[in-house]
Amino acid sequence: MTVQINTARLLKLIDDFAQFGRTEKGGVTRLTLSDEDKQARDYFVQIVKEAGFSVQVDGIGNIFVRRLGLQSNLSPILLGSHGDSQPLGGRYDGIYGVLAGLEVLLSLNDQRIETVRSIDLVMWTNEEGARFAPAMMGAAVFTGKLSLNDALKIQDKDGLTIKDELERIGYLGQADFSQYKAHAALEVHIEQGPILERNQTDVGVVTGALGQRWYQITFDGLASHAGTTPMNMRQDAAVGMAKAIVKFNEIGLREVLNQGRVTVGYVQLTPNSPNVIPGKAHFTLEVRHPSTVSLTQIDQEIRQILTDIATETNLSVCIKQVVTLEPLAFDVRLTDIIQNTAEALNYSWERIVSGAGHDSCHLNSKFPTAMIFIPCIDGLSHNEAENITDEWCELGGNMLLNATLALANEH
Repeated sequence: MTVQINTARLLKLIDDFAQFGRTEKGGVTRLTLSDEDKQARDYFVQIVKEAGFSVQVDGIGNIFVRRLGLQSNLSPILLGSHGDSQPLGGRYDGIYGVLAGLEVLLSLNDQRIETVRSIDLVMWTNEEGARFAPAMMGAAVFTGKLSLNDALKIQDKDGLTIKDELERIGYLGQADFSQYKAHAALEVHIEQGPILERNQTDVGVVTGALGQRWYQITFDGLASHAGTTPMNMRQDAAVGMAKAIVKFNEIGLREVLNQGRVTVGYVQLTPNSPNVIPGKAHFTLEVRHPSTVSLTQIDQEIRQILTDIATETNLSVCIKQVVTLEPLAFDVRLTDIIQNTAEALNYSWERIVSGAGHDSCHLNSKFPTAMIFIPCIDGLSHNEAENITDEWCELGGNMLLNATLALANEH
Protein backbone atom coordinates (compact mmCIF):
# COMPACT_ATOMS: atom_id res chain seq x y z
CA MET A 1 0.00 0.00 0.00
CA THR A 2 1.30 3.44 -0.94
CA VAL A 3 0.39 6.91 0.34
CA GLN A 4 0.19 10.27 -1.42
CA ILE A 5 1.30 13.79 -0.57
CA ASN A 6 -0.90 16.88 -0.76
CA THR A 7 0.36 18.13 -4.12
CA ALA A 8 -1.52 21.44 -4.02
CA ARG A 9 0.08 22.30 -0.69
CA LEU A 10 3.58 21.45 -1.90
CA LEU A 11 3.12 23.58 -5.02
CA LYS A 12 1.94 26.48 -2.85
CA LEU A 13 4.91 26.09 -0.52
CA ILE A 14 7.24 26.28 -3.51
CA ASP A 15 5.48 29.41 -4.78
CA ASP A 16 5.61 31.00 -1.33
CA PHE A 17 9.33 30.41 -0.87
CA ALA A 18 10.07 31.61 -4.41
CA GLN A 19 9.06 35.09 -3.25
CA PHE A 20 12.12 35.31 -1.00
CA GLY A 21 14.71 36.74 -3.39
CA ARG A 22 12.45 36.59 -6.45
CA THR A 23 14.03 37.97 -9.65
CA GLU A 24 12.35 39.73 -12.56
CA LYS A 25 12.51 36.60 -14.71
CA GLY A 26 10.95 34.36 -12.05
CA GLY A 27 14.14 32.95 -10.62
CA VAL A 28 15.68 33.47 -7.18
CA THR A 29 18.70 35.23 -5.74
CA ARG A 30 18.86 34.02 -2.14
CA LEU A 31 22.50 34.04 -1.12
CA THR A 32 23.60 32.43 2.12
CA LEU A 33 22.82 34.49 5.24
CA SER A 34 21.40 37.36 3.19
CA ASP A 35 18.20 39.16 4.15
CA GLU A 36 16.37 36.94 1.66
CA ASP A 37 17.83 33.82 3.29
CA LYS A 38 16.65 35.11 6.68
CA GLN A 39 13.13 35.59 5.30
CA ALA A 40 13.04 32.01 4.00
CA ARG A 41 14.44 30.64 7.26
CA ASP A 42 11.98 32.60 9.39
CA TYR A 43 9.00 31.40 7.34
CA PHE A 44 10.23 27.81 7.41
CA VAL A 45 10.60 27.90 11.21
CA GLN A 46 7.18 29.51 11.55
CA ILE A 47 5.51 26.75 9.52
CA VAL A 48 7.15 23.85 11.34
CA LYS A 49 6.47 25.32 14.77
CA GLU A 50 2.82 25.88 13.90
CA ALA A 51 2.67 22.21 12.85
CA GLY A 52 3.93 21.18 16.28
CA PHE A 53 7.44 20.06 15.35
CA SER A 54 10.50 20.83 17.48
CA VAL A 55 13.25 23.03 16.03
CA GLN A 56 16.98 23.28 16.79
CA VAL A 57 19.71 25.36 15.16
CA ASP A 58 23.39 24.39 15.29
CA GLY A 59 26.50 26.57 15.31
CA ILE A 60 26.69 26.95 11.52
CA GLY A 61 22.99 27.80 11.18
CA ASN A 62 21.66 24.43 10.00
CA ILE A 63 17.99 24.18 11.01
CA PHE A 64 16.81 20.78 12.30
CA VAL A 65 13.14 19.85 12.64
CA ARG A 66 11.88 16.68 14.32
CA ARG A 67 8.65 14.69 14.06
CA LEU A 68 8.78 12.26 16.95
CA GLY A 69 8.46 8.55 16.35
CA LEU A 70 7.00 5.92 18.67
CA GLN A 71 10.48 4.79 19.72
CA SER A 72 12.47 7.99 20.08
CA ASN A 73 15.50 6.06 21.35
CA LEU A 74 16.05 4.66 17.84
CA SER A 75 18.17 6.62 15.38
CA PRO A 76 16.03 8.84 13.12
CA ILE A 77 15.53 9.19 9.40
CA LEU A 78 17.11 12.41 8.10
CA LEU A 79 15.53 14.30 5.20
CA GLY A 80 16.38 17.69 3.75
CA SER A 81 18.40 19.89 1.43
CA HIS A 82 19.44 23.55 1.31
CA GLY A 83 17.64 26.87 1.20
CA ASP A 84 20.25 29.12 -0.44
CA SER A 85 20.52 29.75 -4.18
CA GLN A 86 22.96 30.90 -6.80
CA PRO A 87 22.82 34.54 -7.96
CA LEU A 88 20.01 34.65 -10.53
CA GLY A 89 19.36 30.98 -9.76
CA GLY A 90 16.28 28.79 -9.93
CA ARG A 91 13.34 28.37 -7.59
CA TYR A 92 13.68 24.58 -7.16
CA ASP A 93 17.38 23.84 -6.64
CA GLY A 94 17.74 22.76 -3.02
CA ILE A 95 14.58 24.29 -1.62
CA TYR A 96 12.47 21.66 -3.41
CA GLY A 97 14.15 18.99 -1.27
CA VAL A 98 13.47 20.96 1.91
CA LEU A 99 9.83 21.59 1.05
CA ALA A 100 9.20 18.04 -0.19
CA GLY A 101 10.57 16.88 3.17
CA LEU A 102 8.27 19.32 4.95
CA GLU A 103 5.34 18.01 2.92
CA VAL A 104 6.24 14.46 4.02
CA LEU A 105 5.96 15.52 7.68
CA LEU A 106 2.72 17.43 7.09
CA SER A 107 1.17 14.57 5.10
CA LEU A 108 2.00 12.10 7.87
CA ASN A 109 0.26 14.42 10.33
CA ASP A 110 -2.76 14.85 8.06
CA GLN A 111 -3.14 11.09 7.64
CA ARG A 112 -2.38 10.42 11.32
CA ILE A 113 0.37 7.99 10.40
CA GLU A 114 2.76 7.17 13.23
CA THR A 115 6.27 5.90 12.54
CA VAL A 116 8.53 3.76 14.68
CA ARG A 117 11.50 6.08 14.20
CA SER A 118 11.55 9.85 14.45
CA ILE A 119 11.90 11.76 11.19
CA ASP A 120 14.22 14.76 11.07
CA LEU A 121 14.20 17.45 8.41
CA VAL A 122 17.15 19.79 7.89
CA MET A 123 17.69 23.00 5.96
CA TRP A 124 21.44 23.10 5.36
CA THR A 125 23.47 26.31 5.38
CA ASN A 126 25.48 27.41 2.34
CA GLU A 127 25.28 24.47 -0.01
CA GLU A 128 25.89 26.62 -3.07
CA GLY A 129 29.12 28.33 -2.02
CA ALA A 130 28.17 31.38 -4.08
CA ARG A 131 28.80 33.90 -1.29
CA PHE A 132 31.05 31.92 1.06
CA ALA A 133 33.45 29.15 -0.02
CA PRO A 134 33.49 26.21 0.26
CA ALA A 135 30.15 24.90 -0.95
CA MET A 136 28.20 22.36 1.11
CA MET A 137 29.55 24.11 4.19
CA GLY A 138 26.72 23.32 6.61
CA ALA A 139 26.92 19.62 5.87
CA ALA A 140 30.72 19.70 6.03
CA VAL A 141 30.64 21.18 9.54
CA PHE A 142 27.88 18.76 10.58
CA THR A 143 29.95 15.75 9.48
CA GLY A 144 33.20 17.07 10.97
CA LYS A 145 34.93 17.62 7.65
CA LEU A 146 35.25 21.34 8.37
CA SER A 147 35.72 22.68 11.88
CA LEU A 148 33.06 25.07 13.15
CA ASN A 149 35.70 27.57 14.29
CA ASP A 150 37.30 27.66 10.85
CA ALA A 151 33.93 27.95 9.12
CA LEU A 152 32.79 30.88 11.27
CA LYS A 153 35.89 32.86 10.23
CA ILE A 154 35.28 32.51 6.48
CA GLN A 155 34.66 35.84 4.75
CA ASP A 156 32.68 36.90 1.71
CA LYS A 157 34.10 39.32 -0.87
CA ASP A 158 33.11 42.27 1.33
CA GLY A 159 34.99 40.95 4.36
CA LEU A 160 31.89 39.86 6.30
CA THR A 161 32.33 36.59 8.18
CA ILE A 162 29.96 33.68 8.50
CA LYS A 163 29.76 34.37 12.24
CA ASP A 164 28.95 38.06 11.68
CA GLU A 165 26.12 37.23 9.32
CA LEU A 166 24.71 34.36 11.39
CA GLU A 167 24.52 36.73 14.35
CA ARG A 168 22.97 39.48 12.23
CA ILE A 169 20.12 37.31 10.94
CA GLY A 170 19.62 35.46 14.24
CA TYR A 171 20.75 31.95 13.27
CA LEU A 172 23.96 31.46 15.24
CA GLY A 173 22.63 28.41 17.06
CA GLN A 174 23.96 26.43 19.99
CA ALA A 175 22.65 22.90 19.36
CA ASP A 176 25.36 20.22 19.34
CA PHE A 177 24.94 17.47 16.75
CA SER A 178 28.45 16.02 17.04
CA GLN A 179 27.07 12.69 18.30
CA TYR A 180 24.14 12.57 15.88
CA LYS A 181 23.47 9.25 14.15
CA ALA A 182 20.86 8.67 11.46
CA HIS A 183 19.40 5.32 10.49
CA ALA A 184 19.28 6.62 6.92
CA ALA A 185 19.46 9.95 5.08
CA LEU A 186 17.43 10.77 1.97
CA GLU A 187 17.49 13.84 -0.25
CA VAL A 188 15.19 14.54 -3.19
CA HIS A 189 16.49 17.01 -5.76
CA ILE A 190 15.96 18.14 -9.31
CA GLU A 191 18.41 16.40 -11.62
CA GLN A 192 19.97 19.68 -12.87
CA GLY A 193 20.73 17.95 -16.14
CA PRO A 194 18.89 16.69 -19.24
CA ILE A 195 19.10 12.89 -18.91
CA LEU A 196 15.81 12.00 -17.20
CA GLU A 197 13.71 14.32 -19.37
CA ARG A 198 15.47 13.16 -22.55
CA ASN A 199 14.82 9.52 -21.64
CA GLN A 200 11.25 10.28 -20.48
CA THR A 201 12.08 8.72 -17.11
CA ASP A 202 10.14 9.72 -13.98
CA VAL A 203 12.71 9.00 -11.26
CA GLY A 204 16.47 8.99 -11.07
CA VAL A 205 17.82 6.43 -8.60
CA VAL A 206 21.11 8.14 -7.77
CA THR A 207 23.93 5.65 -7.31
CA GLY A 208 26.72 8.14 -6.60
CA ALA A 209 28.37 11.44 -7.50
CA LEU A 210 31.37 12.73 -9.42
CA GLY A 211 34.47 13.69 -7.48
CA GLN A 212 35.31 17.38 -7.29
CA ARG A 213 38.27 19.68 -6.89
CA TRP A 214 37.74 23.44 -6.39
CA TYR A 215 40.59 25.94 -6.66
CA GLN A 216 41.00 29.65 -5.99
CA ILE A 217 43.72 31.04 -8.27
CA THR A 218 45.35 34.47 -8.25
CA PHE A 219 47.76 35.92 -10.79
CA ASP A 220 49.68 38.97 -9.55
CA GLY A 221 51.28 41.37 -11.99
CA LEU A 222 51.66 45.14 -12.05
CA ALA A 223 48.83 47.64 -12.43
CA SER A 224 49.86 50.46 -14.75
CA HIS A 225 48.53 53.01 -17.23
CA ALA A 226 46.82 51.42 -20.24
CA GLY A 227 47.87 54.24 -22.57
CA THR A 228 51.50 54.63 -21.65
CA THR A 229 52.70 51.06 -21.04
CA PRO A 230 53.89 49.26 -24.21
CA MET A 231 52.36 45.84 -24.85
CA ASN A 232 55.69 44.03 -24.55
CA MET A 233 56.46 45.62 -21.17
CA ARG A 234 53.29 44.73 -19.36
CA GLN A 235 52.66 42.40 -16.43
CA ASP A 236 48.98 41.94 -17.25
CA ALA A 237 47.27 39.57 -14.82
CA ALA A 238 44.17 39.37 -17.04
CA VAL A 239 46.27 37.93 -19.89
CA GLY A 240 47.59 35.19 -17.61
CA MET A 241 44.06 34.35 -16.52
CA ALA A 242 42.77 34.29 -20.11
CA LYS A 243 45.54 31.94 -21.23
CA ALA A 244 44.78 29.64 -18.29
CA ILE A 245 41.04 29.56 -19.03
CA VAL A 246 41.67 28.48 -22.61
CA LYS A 247 44.00 25.68 -21.45
CA PHE A 248 41.53 24.52 -18.80
CA ASN A 249 38.73 24.40 -21.36
CA GLU A 250 40.88 22.16 -23.55
CA ILE A 251 41.26 19.73 -20.65
CA GLY A 252 37.48 19.66 -20.19
CA LEU A 253 36.85 18.97 -23.87
CA ARG A 254 39.43 16.18 -23.81
CA GLU A 255 37.58 14.52 -20.91
CA VAL A 256 34.05 14.73 -22.38
CA LEU A 257 33.70 11.01 -23.03
CA ASN A 258 34.99 10.28 -19.52
CA GLN A 259 32.27 12.49 -17.95
CA GLY A 260 34.84 15.11 -16.94
CA ARG A 261 33.88 18.76 -16.51
CA VAL A 262 36.13 21.82 -16.07
CA THR A 263 34.69 25.26 -15.29
CA VAL A 264 35.91 28.76 -14.47
CA GLY A 265 32.83 30.34 -12.92
CA TYR A 266 34.06 33.43 -11.05
CA VAL A 267 36.56 36.11 -12.11
CA GLN A 268 37.65 39.35 -10.45
CA LEU A 269 40.12 41.85 -11.83
CA THR A 270 41.86 44.50 -9.75
CA PRO A 271 41.63 47.48 -9.99
CA ASN A 272 38.95 46.68 -12.60
CA SER A 273 39.14 50.03 -14.35
CA PRO A 274 38.89 50.58 -18.15
CA ASN A 275 42.20 52.40 -18.51
CA VAL A 276 44.31 50.45 -16.01
CA ILE A 277 46.17 47.23 -16.82
CA PRO A 278 44.94 44.66 -14.27
CA GLY A 279 47.54 44.05 -11.59
CA LYS A 280 45.62 41.15 -10.09
CA ALA A 281 43.34 38.46 -11.53
CA HIS A 282 41.49 36.23 -9.09
CA PHE A 283 39.33 33.38 -10.36
CA THR A 284 37.91 30.00 -9.45
CA LEU A 285 38.41 26.66 -11.14
CA GLU A 286 36.18 23.65 -10.60
CA VAL A 287 37.02 20.14 -11.87
CA ARG A 288 34.61 17.18 -11.73
CA HIS A 289 35.36 13.59 -12.74
CA PRO A 290 34.26 10.05 -11.84
CA SER A 291 37.89 8.88 -11.50
CA THR A 292 40.16 9.74 -8.57
CA VAL A 293 43.19 8.88 -10.70
CA SER A 294 42.09 11.32 -13.40
CA LEU A 295 41.39 14.04 -10.82
CA THR A 296 44.94 13.65 -9.52
CA GLN A 297 46.42 13.75 -13.02
CA ILE A 298 44.37 16.84 -13.93
CA ASP A 299 45.48 18.52 -10.69
CA GLN A 300 49.12 18.05 -11.67
CA GLU A 301 48.41 19.30 -15.18
CA ILE A 302 46.63 22.40 -13.88
CA ARG A 303 49.51 23.32 -11.60
CA GLN A 304 52.04 22.94 -14.41
CA ILE A 305 49.93 25.05 -16.77
CA LEU A 306 49.68 27.85 -14.20
CA THR A 307 53.40 27.76 -13.44
CA ASP A 308 54.28 27.89 -17.15
CA ILE A 309 51.90 30.78 -17.83
CA ALA A 310 53.24 32.75 -14.87
CA THR A 311 56.77 32.38 -16.20
CA GLU A 312 55.74 33.28 -19.77
CA THR A 313 53.83 36.41 -18.74
CA ASN A 314 56.13 37.60 -15.94
CA LEU A 315 53.47 37.10 -13.25
CA SER A 316 53.36 35.35 -9.91
CA VAL A 317 50.63 32.81 -9.22
CA CYS A 318 48.98 31.51 -6.06
CA ILE A 319 46.91 28.29 -6.15
CA LYS A 320 44.64 27.40 -3.23
CA GLN A 321 42.66 24.15 -3.30
CA VAL A 322 39.46 24.74 -1.30
CA VAL A 323 37.32 21.66 -2.00
CA THR A 324 38.32 18.01 -2.31
CA LEU A 325 35.50 15.53 -2.80
CA GLU A 326 36.26 12.01 -3.91
CA PRO A 327 33.92 10.17 -6.31
CA LEU A 328 31.41 8.32 -4.16
CA ALA A 329 28.79 5.58 -4.20
CA PHE A 330 25.57 5.89 -2.23
CA ASP A 331 24.27 3.10 0.01
CA VAL A 332 23.23 0.09 -2.07
CA ARG A 333 20.40 -0.98 0.24
CA LEU A 334 18.88 2.50 0.15
CA THR A 335 19.14 2.81 -3.62
CA ASP A 336 17.35 -0.55 -3.88
CA ILE A 337 14.59 0.75 -1.57
CA ILE A 338 14.22 3.84 -3.77
CA GLN A 339 14.00 1.64 -6.86
CA ASN A 340 11.38 -0.57 -5.20
CA THR A 341 9.42 2.53 -4.17
CA ALA A 342 9.34 3.76 -7.76
CA GLU A 343 8.05 0.39 -8.92
CA ALA A 344 5.36 0.32 -6.20
CA LEU A 345 4.17 3.76 -7.33
CA ASN A 346 4.29 2.74 -11.02
CA TYR A 347 6.93 5.34 -11.85
CA SER A 348 9.56 4.66 -14.45
CA TRP A 349 13.11 4.83 -13.11
CA GLU A 350 16.74 4.61 -14.12
CA ARG A 351 20.01 4.58 -12.23
CA ILE A 352 22.02 7.77 -12.61
CA VAL A 353 25.25 9.36 -11.34
CA SER A 354 25.05 12.93 -10.05
CA GLY A 355 27.28 15.40 -11.83
CA ALA A 356 26.54 17.97 -9.12
CA GLY A 357 27.73 17.94 -5.54
CA HIS A 358 25.09 17.76 -2.83
CA ASP A 359 24.94 17.88 0.96
CA SER A 360 24.26 14.15 0.80
CA CYS A 361 27.79 13.64 -0.50
CA HIS A 362 29.10 14.63 2.94
CA LEU A 363 26.44 12.67 4.83
CA ASN A 364 27.37 9.54 2.90
CA SER A 365 30.58 9.26 4.92
CA LYS A 366 28.69 9.20 8.25
CA PHE A 367 25.64 7.00 7.71
CA PRO A 368 23.64 5.27 4.93
CA THR A 369 22.61 7.92 2.40
CA ALA A 370 20.86 8.04 -0.96
CA MET A 371 19.24 10.53 -3.33
CA ILE A 372 16.17 10.72 -5.53
CA PHE A 373 16.22 12.81 -8.71
CA ILE A 374 13.26 14.22 -10.59
CA PRO A 375 13.55 15.70 -14.09
CA CYS A 376 13.84 19.42 -14.81
CA ILE A 377 12.81 21.09 -18.05
CA ASP A 378 15.62 21.20 -20.63
CA GLY A 379 18.04 20.15 -17.91
CA LEU A 380 18.38 23.80 -16.84
CA SER A 381 19.57 24.70 -13.34
CA HIS A 382 21.52 27.56 -11.73
CA ASN A 383 19.38 29.62 -14.08
CA GLU A 384 16.27 31.77 -13.63
CA ALA A 385 14.48 29.61 -16.21
CA GLU A 386 14.91 26.45 -14.06
CA ASN A 387 11.54 24.69 -14.00
CA ILE A 388 9.70 21.42 -13.36
CA THR A 389 6.19 20.20 -14.13
CA ASP A 390 3.53 19.78 -11.44
CA GLU A 391 3.61 16.06 -12.19
CA TRP A 392 7.33 15.83 -11.47
CA CYS A 393 6.86 17.86 -8.31
CA GLU A 394 4.22 15.39 -7.12
CA LEU A 395 6.12 12.24 -7.98
CA GLY A 396 9.22 13.47 -6.13
CA GLY A 397 7.13 14.10 -3.04
CA ASN A 398 5.42 10.73 -3.29
CA MET A 399 8.76 8.99 -3.73
CA LEU A 400 10.19 10.68 -0.65
CA LEU A 401 7.09 10.01 1.45
CA ASN A 402 6.90 6.31 0.68
CA ALA A 403 10.64 5.64 0.89
CA THR A 404 10.74 7.50 4.21
CA LEU A 405 7.82 5.49 5.57
CA ALA A 406 9.53 2.23 4.68
CA LEU A 407 12.72 3.26 6.47
CA ALA A 408 11.04 4.93 9.45
CA ASN A 409 9.17 1.73 10.29
CA GLU A 410 12.27 -0.44 10.35
CA HIS A 411 13.16 -1.71 13.82
